[in-house]
Amino acid sequence: MRVLHLIARLNVGGTARYLTRLAEEMPARGVETFVAAGFTQDEEIEDPSAQKIDVLRLPSLGRAINPLSDLRARRELLDVIQRVKPDILHTHTFKAGAIGRTNTDRLKADAGKNVKFVHTFHGHLFDDPEFKGMKSNAIVMLERRLAKSTDKLVTVGRKVGLDLLRRQIGSSEQYVSIAPGVDPLATIEREEAFANLRLQDDKRLVVGWIARVTSVKNPMRALEVARALPEVHFVMAGGGDLLEQIKNLAPANVSIAGWSRAADLFGVSDIVLSTSENEGMPIALIEAQMAGKPVVATDAGSNSEVIIDAETGFVTPKSTQYLVAALRKLISDNELRARFGSAASTYSHSRFSVKRMIDEHSNLYESLENLN
Repeated sequence: MRVLHLIARLNVGGTARYLTRLAEEMPARGVETFVAAGFTQDEEIEDPSAQKIDVLRLPSLGRAINPLSDLRARRELLDVIQRVKPDILHTHTFKAGAIGRTNTDRLKADAGKNVKFVHTFHGHLFDDPEFKGMKSNAIVMLERRLAKSTDKLVTVGRKVGLDLLRRQIGSSEQYVSIAPGVDPLATIEREEAFANLRLQDDKRLVVGWIARVTSVKNPMRALEVARALPEVHFVMAGGGDLLEQIKNLAPANVSIAGWSRAADLFGVSDIVLSTSENEGMPIALIEAQMAGKPVVATDAGSNSEVIIDAETGFVTPKSTQYLVAALRKLISDNELRARFGSAASTYSHSRFSVKRMIDEHSNLYESLENLN
């Protein structure tokens, strides 16, 4: 079996690591695996995991919507399909899903076989501040049409699938939920982690935040939380279009680390905070829990499937007030932090193993062999 994965770009984050792990592991299951991708753009950088695999580059493909570039990317994809001749085209995220699932008959003709189509939603755009109103409605209409030419729709969390079904995208029979498989990060001692981040340890309790510094992750809310807790040291890691603005607005108790290794961020953190408006199933929060860190996060996407509320951390409404209240419970209670951290490690290691993710993808691909 040959599977060609298509994604717009392998930027720093969980989706890139999810895909590269599939590319590394599936050949041992008899699945010849190819990855086609474009390039990162603007402030984004490519995830280091992409260096571990061979990537078939589509030079015109990227995150930004550009009709001329997208048309060229489609032609580049057709060239790849003629060479690879996949049995399955597995697209990831909105942009690649639109390019790879348009005019599927042409793709089948170029491959010379009855290609099956799989699309993975690593989240959705409906709560993204960039895609409101008419943009959101247009995306829903397009996703409904694309679902009709897709054999299976994969979501990284059950809640993401329910959100899509509520918008009448696809049918329940098409959906499969496959949570990401995550490798635990190396353990970095606090002193070394501070040095790696080029920060000073002032012995205060540390709340860590790591994400793309862009509107959908709502770093402004993280600053609001920090202002409400001046006795706590906040460390924010990541890069993006809002980075300079965040640096200028950050209060004195916030250190801006920029692009950093997650292992270093978790090494200095006593608690991890997420302020996202929209998520799929964030791998950074899974990694934080594997590192034994309690997490306080907004109820975005499938965060509530990553964090067991009031057992491994807290899942709150998208409100500064609620995030501050949850953090205060953990800040004031050393025993509670330790208990949540231990439970977080146990749960995340059992729930998000790489073997389980590979097993479930293998079962998915085998089930498609029997479809006409």
